[in-house]
Amino acid sequence: MRIDLGDEAEPEIGLIALIDCIFFLLMFFMVATSFKQQDVQKKAKDLAVQLPTASATLTAKEAGADPLVITVDARGQIAVDGRRVTLQALHDRLREQAAQDRTRPVRIDGDKRVAYQHIVHVLDLCQFEGLTQVAMRTRP
Repeated sequence: MRIDLGDEAEPEIGLIALIDCIFFLLMFFMVATSFKQQDVQKKAKDLAVQLPTASATLTAKEAGADPLVITVDARGQIAVDGRRVTLQALHDRLREQAAQDRTRPVRIDGDKRVAYQHIVHVLDLCQFEGLTQVAMRTRP
């Protein structure tokens, strides 16, 4: 015996309820993410930084020592006092300067587009030879 319960309708997924849930989750994550970004920005603002203060110092001409000027251009090529040199020639020149006077100031003029590794390499050579009075300047 078969009992007829009426028309058999196929089950449907309630799309409206599903869309509401998706929008609710989307809004929840958007709001939660915006709060997290504000916390990160607030922590960055609360970072205590000790900035150095300027004091009156002697300029290089008043001190009596002209700085050794090392220029690094945008392609990483090095020049000492306006003459282009290789890394080995720079190393030899720094060794000579360190042998004469370890307190002679060195100024590195770096192009703002130069890769940082070239500047670090020159700084390493200065440190290796014991020249510690190094100043850096960025050229446009």
